[in-house]
Amino acid sequence: MGKFVECVPNFSEGRDISKIEAIVDAARAVPGVLVLDVEKDADHNRTVLTFIAPVETAADAMFAVTKKAAELIDLNFHKGEHPRMGATDVVPFIPIMDSTIEECVKLAEAAGERIGRELNIPVYLYDRAARSENRRDLAKVRKGQFEGLRTEIGTNPERVPDFGPNRIHPTAGATAVGARNQIVNFNVNLATTDMEFAKGLAKKIRTSGGGLPSLRAKEIFLESKGQVQMSTVLTDYRVTSLKRVMDEMEKELGPRNIAVTGTELIGLTTQDAITDYAVEALRVKDFKKDGQVLETKLLKLLSSWQAGANLFVDALANTDPTPGGGSAGAVSGAMGCALGQMALGITLRGKKLEEAKKPALRSLLESLGGHKAALQRCVAEDSASFDGFMEALKLPKDAPERKARMQAALKHAAEVPLRTARLASEALAGLDVCAASVSPQVRSDYRSARYLLEAAIRCAAENVLINAEGLEDRAYSQKISGEVRGYLEAAGCGQPGA
Repeated sequence: MGKFVECVPNFSEGRDISKIEAIVDAARAVPGVLVLDVEKDADHNRTVLTFIAPVETAADAMFAVTKKAAELIDLNFHKGEHPRMGATDVVPFIPIMDSTIEECVKLAEAAGERIGRELNIPVYLYDRAARSENRRDLAKVRKGQFEGLRTEIGTNPERVPDFGPNRIHPTAGATAVGARNQIVNFNVNLATTDMEFAKGLAKKIRTSGGGLPSLRAKEIFLESKGQVQMSTVLTDYRVTSLKRVMDEMEKELGPRNIAVTGTELIGLTTQDAITDYAVEALRVKDFKKDGQVLETKLLKLLSSWQAGANLFVDALANTDPTPGGGSAGAVSGAMGCALGQMALGITLRGKKLEEAKKPALRSLLESLGGHKAALQRCVAEDSASFDGFMEALKLPKDAPERKARMQAALKHAAEVPLRTARLASEALAGLDVCAASVSPQVRSDYRSARYLLEAAIRCAAENVLINAEGLEDRAYSQKISGEVRGYLEAAGCGQPGA
């Protein structure tokens, strides 16, 4: 298993689901990316995306989401409670498992340089990647936000970016790219509307105000809840723990009879921070995290791609109706795209490859990434579509809506594998176009990618046709059956059952 890093880009959009999904899909399209969490907040109008990626492709993934966000988000129309200076506001690389902070610094520099050069977005390196001490603190880098930076950049020597033009991007603003260790984003909601008190509390507990070390804090008023929120960031939870933050706040809240109405952990939080809170609160003695936490033990057993593959294979083997052939077909198609990406990626690194061939190969590499992400979504959708049909089937036979529900579920159960076949067919056609350019050393992988895509089309076709048989709308049934047979013919797969 290779080295991975954690990537937690923050985007200045927390309300438009279609835009958020498009940005997340841009990450999924990059080889090796595994999306772990998408945290949306309408009040802050901000989304925090968490994914892991191999060291080799992490910078590509960060560039991809930054590019997509720049296409979709216009900061001139953005309003939200959270400070921001860019469509993609913050781009941190975080070491996990065997990766190092030094590797993350190099990734930040590579991603920042490309974002500045190709997207014309000014980039500021921060935290461990900062090239000057005054840019280690993200709050200082983002001072003035989009509107303030727009007036200062190009005139104030202290605001010259590390990469990109010395001018604001008119819609995407600027981006902070950095390397840092794990942090904890922790919000505390208070039963008060007194912003003056909250402002004083934030200043008293944060590091810059002489309070707790390794703590940022800012008061925010939540319009949707009609209350104050204390938004904090524990930049080193080993120095200042969650419990210590709460204890320090309670000292000020208690005398004023201000209650805590709830707390929020934003994005993914390291298990250690939660465990530390429990150990402190319970006063547990001699607690051993590695030896006494069940999940930690399990993670060590399952943290390999082989274990993940075995889990899916075993799920297919059990007697539950899902996952079945449709999900297996979608997995086969996603694997075909992934293997094709690998073959093309190695080909593009070859020294003997003609320069004229590279644009087409790069375009196909990006296309295969998009198809892989779409096919991965089909895996779960196929199982969900079957479950939907079974739910309709369980309705009482005399229920007036039963027949319509069953027909709608059957139609959906046919459309998901039809999409699988369509995506696999498009990916296969792309591979065929570039066949002559593939490096001889990965020729077997390239052919294996084709076989997997062919298998995906065959599996999907079987599922389309069996569900189409039950549709009462015969015209639609014939239409989708004809479409999937066309994919079979184009791939040279013959007809179902052959």
